[in-house]
Amino acid sequence: MPLTPSPLQASTIPEIKVDGQARAELARDLSLLQIDEDINGMKRLHATLMAIGPREGARDEQLNWLDGQVLDFGKELKIMMGPSTAREQMFSGKLSSLELLMAQGRTPEVSCCAEDSLMDLRMTRRFKTYENVSESDLLQQVASQHGLSAVADVSGPTWPLVQQWNQSDLAFLRERARRLAAEVWVEGSQLHMATRDKRNGNAVTLIQGSNLHQVHLAADLAHQRSSITVGGFDDAEQDPIDEDATSDAVSAEAQGHTHGIQVLERAFAARKSYRVREVPLKDAEATALARAALLGRARRFVTACGVADGSTAIKVGSLLRLERVSPMFEGDGYYVTRVRHQFDLTNGYRTHFEAERVWIGSGR
Repeated sequence: MPLTPSPLQASTIPEIKVDGQARAELARDLSLLQIDEDINGMKRLHATLMAIGPREGARDEQLNWLDGQVLDFGKELKIMMGPSTAREQMFSGKLSSLELLMAQGRTPEVSCCAEDSLMDLRMTRRFKTYENVSESDLLQQVASQHGLSAVADVSGPTWPLVQQWNQSDLAFLRERARRLAAEVWVEGSQLHMATRDKRNGNAVTLIQGSNLHQVHLAADLAHQRSSITVGGFDDAEQDPIDEDATSDAVSAEAQGHTHGIQVLERAFAARKSYRVREVPLKDAEATALARAALLGRARRFVTACGVADGSTAIKVGSLLRLERVSPMFEGDGYYVTRVRHQFDLTNGYRTHFEAERVWIGSGR
């Protein structure tokens, strides 16, 4: 759907809440705010505040924000962004860093950083063995250890043995998700794992010269492969494992258009890749690994990196349609993999994004 223009008189200055209380003085002193998210599944906040200003009960301006009264380690920050007539919560997490920058000729600045609730998973490392589990089972067990509920929308094999060897819970789940070409993220108290076709991202249209300010588009064959083979050995059956993933795995996302594997084979020749380090123990495991590896490459055939009007509608998982960018790159099918919602005093609210798709246009 096209982005709705913001009202002319609406303010885009973010609203900041600390432990549930709106703090207008933070918005007053805000010079830079960035909220970053990517397909690895963690939202990160960085905010910079002018540190010299009035303080209640003081006659002169003071150095603010470092006395622990408003900003302090472990406090919950919530950020509302968008036009003042229709704000949306874009971040919720706990403050983990405070910085002070002082330089001659510059106003002192205080910066703070925060991460969403996946920070708990990132900071928890384990040695643990799981037996006879699927990825859904693993997600459920990890989520329960952090007081979260699990929402899994993935299909795949049941693994006889899975080891978490001195990994953080977040790194462990990210690794498991990559085996199925899936993604991990958190929404509120729910820990999600889903493949792209199950994430149900919202649709957004960006038009060059209108709500799309700049964009860099590329189609690159460097990492494309015609097929990927995963090998292993089934000890129970005493049988070698040799499973392939081919262009059939890409067809659904290509929507009938020309995908990178077709361009590769036409321009050069078939290029095969072999993976020998995963050591699957069953054919189904090898099939899942090969398909995920091929999809990961195929999806990076066409990439877009751009800056648009600030929009809370653009999120990781959103489906973009780009217009007025030449027939080669025109159309829908772009999946947002990274997004930065940024407010600064020069440009106001802007949304930076990265997206990718498997196919190319212009009848190629």
